[in-house]
Amino acid sequence: MNTAKTTVVTGAGSGVGQAIALALAKQNWKVALVGRREETLRETVKQAGSAAGDLLVCPCDIGDVKAVGAMAQRVLEEFGAVEVLVNAAGTNAPRRALEALSLEDYHAMINTNLNGAYYCLQAFLPQMRARISGTIVNIVSDSGKQASPKAGPAYVMSKFGLAGLTQSINAEERGNGIRACAIFPGDIDTPLLNKRPAPPNAEARAKMLSSQDVAECALLAIHLPPRAVVEEILIRPR
Repeated sequence: MNTAKTTVVTGAGSGVGQAIALALAKQNWKVALVGRREETLRETVKQAGSAAGDLLVCPCDIGDVKAVGAMAQRVLEEFGAVEVLVNAAGTNAPRRALEALSLEDYHAMINTNLNGAYYCLQAFLPQMRARISGTIVNIVSDSGKQASPKAGPAYVMSKFGLAGLTQSINAEERGNGIRACAIFPGDIDTPLLNKRPAPPNAEARAKMLSSQDVAECALLAIHLPPRAVVEEILIRPR
C-alpha cells in the first residue's frame, strides 16, 4: 500500500467526522476537512492544537457534484494524492416519519448521506486506481441493517444505500488494491441527536457511544495491513 498519509474526511466539523479527523491529525496525517460550514471546520482546526498545520479546510456541499469536483481538485493539488476517504457526513430531520416527511427533507438526506458519499468516492477513485492503493471508510448506522421508526425512512434508505455502495467497492475494486469498510454504529452522542423529534436527555446520552468510539473503528480499518480488509463493523453501546 502507498505510504502517503493523506486523507479526506467529510462531516469533519462535528461528531464522528471531527473525531476521526483529529485522531488522524495526531498521527501526523494530512487531513482535508470537508463540511458545509467553514466555521465548524475552523473549530476542528482549533481543537487539533499542534497538529493543525496538517489540516486543510475545505468548505463544500457534498450534495453538489460540481462543488465536490472543485474540492477534489484543490485537495489533490495540495496533497498530490489521497490514500484514505472517510465519508462521515450525515443528516436527518425532526419531521422524519412517513406521515410527516417533506420532499425537501427527503432530498436533503439522500443528497448528503448517500449521493454526497458517491460523489466523493468517484472524485478520488481514479487516483487510487492509478496507485493501486486506497481505503474508503463509510460511516453508516445500524439503521442500515434494520429499519426503525426512530431513524425515519429517508435516513434508513440512505444508509442501506451506503452499505450497498461499500459492498460494491469491495466487489469491483479489490483487484485495484482498493478496500472499503462500512461502520454501523448504534446510538452516538453527537449533535445530530438534536434533530430528533424529542432529543434525548443527558442521562440517555451518557449511555450512548462516543464519537471517539467510532473513530477507533475507523482507525482499525485504515491501519490494517494492505492484505486485509474489514468489510463491516457493527458497534453498539454495551
